[in-house]
Amino acid sequence: MSKVKFGDIVKDVKIKINRSDNPYQFYVAGDHMDSEDLTIHRRGNFVTDDVGPAFVRLFKPGQVLYGSRRTYLKKISVADFDGICANTTFVFESKDEDAFEQRLLPFIMLSDAFTIWSISKSKGSTNPYVLFSDLAEFEFDLPTLAKQKVLANKLWAAYRLKEGYKKLLAATEEMVKSQFIEMFKDKIPNSQLRDWVDSNIVKVKKRFSNEDQIEYIDISSLDNLSNVVSCTTTYTLKDAPSRAQQCVEEGDILLSTVRPNLKNIAVNHINKENLVASTGFCILRPKKGYSQMIVATIMSDVFTQRMIFVAKGTNYPAFHDYDALNYPVYTPNTKELVKITTLFDQADKSKFELKKCIENIDKVIRSLINEQ
Repeated sequence: MSKVKFGDIVKDVKIKINRSDNPYQFYVAGDHMDSEDLTIHRRGNFVTDDVGPAFVRLFKPGQVLYGSRRTYLKKISVADFDGICANTTFVFESKDEDAFEQRLLPFIMLSDAFTIWSISKSKGSTNPYVLFSDLAEFEFDLPTLAKQKVLANKLWAAYRLKEGYKKLLAATEEMVKSQFIEMFKDKIPNSQLRDWVDSNIVKVKKRFSNEDQIEYIDISSLDNLSNVVSCTTTYTLKDAPSRAQQCVEEGDILLSTVRPNLKNIAVNHINKENLVASTGFCILRPKKGYSQMIVATIMSDVFTQRMIFVAKGTNYPAFHDYDALNYPVYTPNTKELVKITTLFDQADKSKFELKKCIENIDKVIRSLINEQ
């Protein structure tokens, strides 16, 4: 095993395309990449989207995309199609596959050591970024090529197993959603979403002073696999983004009002008094017994299509809080509420077991990565 520098074995690929003569249909932005998820599950389309001028960097299948902003999010993806990314997204590949196995590269970048290094070298406060010249100096132990191949095979086998469990989890959620829709599809709405929530959301300035420390939640804080708030960014209020305006409590449901087609939705299970969310979220504080009903409703395709229809803007279309709160719903009677709650509870048990399997595979992957 020899010690190497990242920049000695990894190439920063900078192939620029001419946007006025662009043959590529798809692009990948930062919000198309999920934290610690090597698969690209979403992508934009140049034909239908209004895409900013920064999207000029070409990537090819097998290359690794790395979000250079807020690197603690670990946005690392392996491309499986030709496309374009912004110039703030690095495109990496092995300089020599006879020396460094390309398939191992994304896992090296997921290691604790690499993340700690990239964070320590990041510049800026509100939206910290890292340069390739700094990443290039990262040193790590590299096994022989034969051992690299064995390790890469193990890691990718574990990752594929994890992806299988994630698909089962998604299928369980789809089953619940379809049964929820089936139960109430013929019911005439008799109330609005606002009737299921407490509207008393405290504004930040009423609770905190400029020197108080807050834990900030924005889109990057959400885990799209589990639909929970997975991380926060610490600021003093005076240094926080101007959008840090809404106090959040445990049990609140965060519904992103920006680009509703992405369904950025999460339940907050963090119990801290200094949680603050971006104004880009509609905060839904469920009344007793309605949390699961709210989640099922706002995750439905019918709700999403309605929010897409009312959203305003081109690059970042957004709807207003009142668009969501005024959404017509059917409030079930006691018997119906018991039935739907039983369905949710059974599904939650299945999802809990699947998530445990995913977490255990993650532990195996991390142990294989970090023992190197």
